[in-house]
Amino acid sequence: MKFIGALILSFIIGFVGFIVMFITLLSSGKTIHGLFVIAIFLGLIIFANLLIYGQFKKRWTKISFISYIGVLLLLFAINMGHGYYVNSLKIMSTQDVNLEDYEPFKNNNKLAVLDEGASFQLTDNLPKLDGSTALYPIYASFAQAVYPKKEYRFNGGEVVSTQTSGAWAALLKGSRDIIFAPEAPERVLKEAARKDITLIHTPIGKEAFIFFVHKNNPVDNISLEQIQKIYAGEITNWKELGGENEEIVAFQRPEDSGSQQALQKLMGTKRLMNPPSEQIASGMGGIIELTADYENRSNALGFSFRFFSQEMVQNGKIKHLAIDGIEPTLENIQNGTYPIVSEFYAITTEQNTNPNIQPFIKWMISTEGQELIKKTGYTPYHN
Repeated sequence: MKFIGALILSFIIGFVGFIVMFITLLSSGKTIHGLFVIAIFLGLIIFANLLIYGQFKKRWTKISFISYIGVLLLLFAINMGHGYYVNSLKIMSTQDVNLEDYEPFKNNNKLAVLDEGASFQLTDNLPKLDGSTALYPIYASFAQAVYPKKEYRFNGGEVVSTQTSGAWAALLKGSRDIIFAPEAPERVLKEAARKDITLIHTPIGKEAFIFFVHKNNPVDNISLEQIQKIYAGEITNWKELGGENEEIVAFQRPEDSGSQQALQKLMGTKRLMNPPSEQIASGMGGIIELTADYENRSNALGFSFRFFSQEMVQNGKIKHLAIDGIEPTLENIQNGTYPIVSEFYAITTEQNTNPNIQPFIKWMISTEGQELIKKTGYTPYHN
């Protein structure tokens, strides 16, 4: 009878453990959590059988049980502490900038405004705008200056941001009239040629391409050559740069992002190493592999455009690295001493027939449009 009871109880505990493990893996996506659940339920099966066979009264069994519970609690505390530590050291995410704060005509938004109203106004045939997240504050301020007053949501309507890759796709599809992004990458140029689409790039401003580390990293300065060697996999430890004896975790962005394109351009003839990656569950329930973002520790190295990361610097989460001794300040960008500056563009297609596109772009490079770029915190292309 004891054997049958032990068998039934073991099956029940094991079945419950399997369900709990499945739910844990589904919710957390971490194998270590599943292994932790297995350890708990295997222990429960062992001690439940010892209880059935009357072995639990023995001293060694009690000591073993107490030790087992203690080890589990210790492992749980270590895992929770590690998770808290990692979260406390996260240094950048695209979600750290809330685009709702920059929506045109929204009360108390953060958009730059002209001292006087814009001399150019649109009332109909409004060009549909899209672009990179970092440039949304610029073209949203354009819309607020020129478009009729109404609600413009960043995720739907005439003025949206679907990030760089989404904006290129929308432009080539014809669902967007003007996008704001860095120069078109080779992949986009080939796709445009295949569709017989002619892209028109109008430079409207400049921005610094910056590299940043966690605020606790002792390294403050890095050279262009060292950046290339890091992203080529030739420099792998911070001690080679005067920092701690820690591996450099050099994170990258998805291939079609504007900042990743800037990194590839910066590498010149050096081959960019394969990025670290992680598997995450997609919204459709599948598992997809994405290039790891900046949710990392004090040994991480990240990159972006200056404006996009400036808010995080002010929050004390990261610090910008000087490049060849030059800080990425607005003054150094404007006077041309900071070595990594990229143009950004208002981009449309020759095939687009909206009559308001070219007059709008002409206004963007006028004194008023360039003033809005400057007030936003970027460097105007036309001083």
